[in-house]
Parts: sequence; structure tokens; C-alpha cells
Amino acid sequence: MAVSRSLTTDLDRTSLRPYFFWDEDVSIGELQSVLAGPPSDERDRLLAKLLREARDLDVWRFVTPAEVAEALPRLRRRVGRRFEFWRWLIDGWRSDGLLSQ
Repeated sequence: MAVSRSLTTDLDRTSLRPYFFWDEDVSIGELQSVLAGPPSDERDRLLAKLLREARDLDVWRFVTPAEVAEALPRLRRRVGRRFEFWRWLIDGWRSDGLLSQ
């Protein structure tokens, strides 16, 4: 059996696995690399998992509000019950002029 990386809440420890990837052995550094890369199904999958499982304040360590706003419509099914929270947040920022339409 392969040994997986330890879980951590310290998101500066890029060689470890973030607490919100409790079921998948992906390091913080690997996640950062995929999310900083070009659009892909893997990027969407990991972004949806981030939005679904991470604390909202921790999401901003990996992506910007504009990136979330752009991707959210196509991630609806993957984000699940947290989708409404993210839509509410993005819509509020748009109506307050903090995020472009």
C-alpha cells in the first residue's frame, strides 16, 4: 500500500496535502500548479472540489474571485450544495461593483 502525504491546515506547506483533499493525495503545490495552468477538465475538477470542500477564506489562497465567477456556471453540478453560496457571494460582489459583470 502506498503511503499518502499527511493532511495539513497550514497552506504554506506545499509538499503536504490540504485538509480539504482528505480523499485524494494531491499536494498543495500540485494543486497550485494545476489551478495556475490553462483551462482543462482537470483544472475544473480540482477547482470544483476546492469550492465544495475548502473553507471559503482558504479558496482565495488558490484562485481569484474573477476566476471563480468565470468558472462557476460550468461547475454547478460538480460544486453541489455549495453552489448557491458561491453564486450568492459572486452576485453580491457584482452588485456592489467589486467584480465585473
